Amino acid sequence: MSGVSRWTGQEVALLRQAVRKTGREFAAMVGISQRQLTTWESRGATITLRPGNQEALDTVLARAGTAAQQRFAALLTEGAALAQDERAEELLRRDPRTVKHAIDGKVMVRIEQGIFLAGPDNVPAWLDGFAIDVYPTTNADYGKFVRATGHRPPQHWTDGRCPGELVDHPVVWVTWYDASAYARWCGKQLPSSQQWEKAARGPKGRTYPWGDVPTAAKCNVAETGIGQTTPVARYQSGVSPYGAFDMCGNVWEWCSTTEAVGRYELKGSAFTSPFERATPSLRNAAASTMKDDDTSFRCVIPA
Repeated sequence: MSGVSRWTGQEVALLRQAVRKTGREFAAMVGISQRQLTTWESRGATITLRPGNQEALDTVLARAGTAAQQRFAALLTEGAALAQDERAEELLRRDPRTVKHAIDGKVMVRIEQGIFLAGPDNVPAWLDGFAIDVYPTTNADYGKFVRATGHRPPQHWTDGRCPGELVDHPVVWVTWYDASAYARWCGKQLPSSQQWEKAARGPKGRTYPWGDVPTAAKCNVAETGIGQTTPVARYQSGVSPYGAFDMCGNVWEWCSTTEAVGRYELKGSAFTSPFERATPSLRNAAASTMKDDDTSFRCVIPA
């Protein structure tokens, strides 16, 4: 499996569990005292280890063997799922518009029926009510789908498993057909481009989810300089009027609206694109078989 991008006490505890060692045995493997190991594990994610300790843990993981590495990856995924559940419960308590979907467990927000201002010219358009995923589909979400259906995993997963450090990032390297298959599995649909745009801009035609001021720091675009996807809950200052995250930047998202035969619209821009491409009213499209490291999706259900 791929390495851990940042070792904290939380990952240390999971690795010790995965290699099935006592505290004394594991501390000896890493070259530290048992007391130091106890301190790391008790402080969990609040402590980041020194570079030398990080390298030692990289080595322990690399030499752990396939079975232990797979257990470690599974524990990371389970931990991320629990964290997502905690975040989901917080959203459900805070926003009465939100609901938790019964199959994939994702939090969705209700969008009321009515007129909204659509497109670059803010033309009034009517939409029936619907609910949309608050976050793009993550690797952890997609992992549930892969395990339940046997669908092929994305090409950047190692041995069919999502890298542990990417579980809360949007899944990428998915075609329109992959996104549609996920939607069918959980009883949802891909959003139309207008549904996606209303969820991003609100009913009154905001230029960006947060308002009309062009602030690249509120999203993951090329100017940010990150150069890769980020966790879906990172940009809290960039949420839409309905509370949807990542409606600008991070990843392009597939829609159900066709541009031409075999081509479907994409919304949202990505970490690879300049900020000027991030306005939710912008139109973009690609072939249904296209897949890339900056393309993902989220789903909707009728009201």
